[in-house]
Amino acid sequence: MEYSERLKKLPVQFFASLVEKVGKAIAEGRDVINLGQGNPDQPTPPHIIKALQTAAEDPQTHKYSPFRGLNELKIAASEFYKKQYGVDINPETEVAILFGTKTGLVELPMCLLNEGELMLLPDPGYPDYLSGAVLANVEYQTFPLKAENHFLPDFNAIPLKQREATKLMYLNYPNNPTGATVDRTFFEETVAFAKKHSITILHDFAYGAIGFDEKKPVSFLEVDGAKDVGVEMYTLSKTYNMAGWRVGFAVGNPKIIEALNLIQDHLYVSLFPAVQKAAVAALTDNQQCVEDLVIRYEQRRNAFIAACQNIGWKVEAPTGSFFAWLPVPNGFTSEAFADYLLEKADVAVAAGRGFGEYGEGYIRVGLLVDEELLVKAVDRIGKLNLF
Repeated sequence: MEYSERLKKLPVQFFASLVEKVGKAIAEGRDVINLGQGNPDQPTPPHIIKALQTAAEDPQTHKYSPFRGLNELKIAASEFYKKQYGVDINPETEVAILFGTKTGLVELPMCLLNEGELMLLPDPGYPDYLSGAVLANVEYQTFPLKAENHFLPDFNAIPLKQREATKLMYLNYPNNPTGATVDRTFFEETVAFAKKHSITILHDFAYGAIGFDEKKPVSFLEVDGAKDVGVEMYTLSKTYNMAGWRVGFAVGNPKIIEALNLIQDHLYVSLFPAVQKAAVAALTDNQQCVEDLVIRYEQRRNAFIAACQNIGWKVEAPTGSFFAWLPVPNGFTSEAFADYLLEKADVAVAAGRGFGEYGEGYIRVGLLVDEELLVKAVDRIGKLNLF
């Protein structure tokens, strides 16, 4: 029996290798501080868990959900966008319920592109963006996110031939892995660029709730004309510590939403209804838990960045997400430095090269342990006298 060529072409799961290395070190009895993960460390808020428990006790939730999800969740998503971003969303035509946004990100190229057509992906970027291109059997090119441009794409630097051929482009702010954020002006430029070249935009808003220094992240859909050219995907994984629940949604252009709904008609019978009802509670109830979470991440960021600066590591503080993007010292590749920290300091980080060619020279740190552990990790690194 042979695997299909499509499966053979799938990229190697970058995080699988990292998990294996960390697991081996822990099995050896070493006290590893794991800063390489992107898995929220806090529990789901109690009122959301209670909503799930209550819903799961109702026999009606044990049946198949409507194929395209519960109307009340679509309404909750539209009300959430109106309250948080001032954006009007039609729940009937402009919301698609997703099994976590990773699913939607992988599905979208299959919905909108034909074999061999071109999509553009950020570099560095979330590794699973590549999975969607491979499974759809389409071509992809990357555009660099460089420090000198604040980790934003330079649309004018994309070759004209590439711009004219591109059908779909992914963006992600607050950004994984760099922690960069954008303002409305950037999205206005994005819409103009997309309209000029007839490019569909997917904005991955996974870290949409997590902005620092009293600056709330901007939604792509806040900008006039955004719905004409694209959609935004929002996951509950980060905002509400619901990573394992696998629930998110796409909002925006009705034609794209219909495409996502159509492909999912043939793949799923939507999410377990009780999970959808819990998601309604998350989106519509008091958002103090989100505010408290952002404060926690900002305090961690501040403690971590201060500790790095104390050992002479010249780093920039992220303005959003729960990641820090740090330059490696001279003489190391990103992977060699990550391996060195694990071996010599029992600190696990993610090598920047795993996020793309332009991730070389950096490591990604997750601010997903308490402040004391973050500072302890930096103290261990400081003892290596690398800075």
